[in-house]
Amino acid sequence: MDDLNAGVTLAAYAVPVAMAYASLAGLPPQVGLSCYLVGGIVYAIFGSCRQLAIGPTAAISLMIAGVAGTLAGGDPVRYAALTATTALLVGFMSIAAWFLRLSAVVNFISETILLGFKAGAALSIASTQLPRLLGVPDSGSHLFQRLENLFRHLPETNPVVLAVAVGALLLLLAGERWLPGRPVALVVVVVAIALVPLLHLEGYGVKVVGAIPQGLPRFCLPALSPGDLNQVTHLAFACFLLAYMESITAARTFGLSHGYAVDARQELLGLGMANLAAAVTMGYPVAGGLSQSAVNDQAGARTPLALIVTSVLLGVVLLFLTGLLRALPEAVLAVIVIWAVAGFIDPGEFRRLWRISRLEFAVALVALGGVLLFGILEGVGISVVASLLLLLRLTAAPHVATLGRIPGSVRFSDVERHPDNELFPGVLLLRVEGAILYFNVEYIAATVRERIESAEFPVRLVIFDLSTSPYVDSAGGRMLAGVEEELALQGIHLRVAEAHAGVRDLLRASGLERQLGGVSRMTSVEDLIEEFKPIFQ
Repeated sequence: MDDLNAGVTLAAYAVPVAMAYASLAGLPPQVGLSCYLVGGIVYAIFGSCRQLAIGPTAAISLMIAGVAGTLAGGDPVRYAALTATTALLVGFMSIAAWFLRLSAVVNFISETILLGFKAGAALSIASTQLPRLLGVPDSGSHLFQRLENLFRHLPETNPVVLAVAVGALLLLLAGERWLPGRPVALVVVVVAIALVPLLHLEGYGVKVVGAIPQGLPRFCLPALSPGDLNQVTHLAFACFLLAYMESITAARTFGLSHGYAVDARQELLGLGMANLAAAVTMGYPVAGGLSQSAVNDQAGARTPLALIVTSVLLGVVLLFLTGLLRALPEAVLAVIVIWAVAGFIDPGEFRRLWRISRLEFAVALVALGGVLLFGILEGVGISVVASLLLLLRLTAAPHVATLGRIPGSVRFSDVERHPDNELFPGVLLLRVEGAILYFNVEYIAATVRERIESAEFPVRLVIFDLSTSPYVDSAGGRMLAGVEEELALQGIHLRVAEAHAGVRDLLRASGLERQLGGVSRMTSVEDLIEEFKPIFQ
């Protein structure tokens, strides 16, 4: 019963939202409905999340419109083929990633990057819808061009169109406050459809959706040349990255909330099969959106059966109710799109990042600015590069802690954080908090030299605590050997302790065990201090 109620509620939400997103993508409204229909059924079979709802999303819709729209050159038949081919390629990429077990690789795009990307995408999407709210022409390839065009045409605002949009927005706000979790958007759609003929709104310049073909989607493969495939490959890859990140983020959220594990690899298969289904029904890429999944969850979904119920009801709409949707104002669809993406902008998260990490805050701003300045597709690329640069930044300059003994114990911690720790004159205890790799060995070696030069007493012994270095590559081993030789010339001993099994194996295989005084798993930092006490006392 819970799944039945959730399916009905999700269908009520999906009808206006799917039409709005299809409109955002430059496609007929029925395409959005059919994507929800087939995507939900297929994901219910192959996916692993019980609450995730699959369908068109705002960011992907805008990306499709911006890239495929340019390639199509105004030809609607070619445009439909391009969007379906993109979904086909997204499906193949997802299944290939599932087969090759690449789910962890895709996760290199951090939550910090997604925060900036989603905020930028929301602002960009909203800017495409503002002209529809005012009844003025729209143009421009990015946010600032669109805003410039909007201000230029402000004097041409149609007051009736604006009134329709404001009325729809007020109803959504009222529903959010007094009927949270209910399909208020469907009520807005029904009211708007009723008012159009009653008040003769079309005569006042209010544009409506128009005739929607009746019937279920037909199955056919998009026909495109190899050249066309090459043109949409980059778009498909960007859609794949975005779709998977949106889907797995939402899936993990609901899995954690309900206490079950989400299989990240299985999500690739579910997403891939859903996109193949969308492609063979001449749809466009689909994903698991957080907002639509939240509706499904709040309505009581317990299993993927809710998606099956939703798909059946959407099939009924396509078979029998499309005629009723003809009079839906475009301004209302624009309001629904803006309402849906408003949740992507989270000032509180930006403030939190500012407090805890200025570096991550800056990276989030890079992702946001990339989307606003260059568009959704380019923004995805910039976000990926920013993620990799953040990862490299953190690993290329790992924190090297100077350790002291915790009073009354045989444990050691960072003296910068705990100045009351016990120090040993003549002994420098260092802990590299990260892997020791070829691209950070120079930084680590330079840090050792700097700490020795700045030490209060002449250093006679350097101990590397490797307990927080899960991996040391061959360059890291050579660096330790080189530092040992350099320090030996100054009369300074170098030893290592607490090395992990893999690190000990590498040092032994490299012939460095003897040079470093042994790498036994039995040797602790405390043991080395006791062993060398006669030297520095």
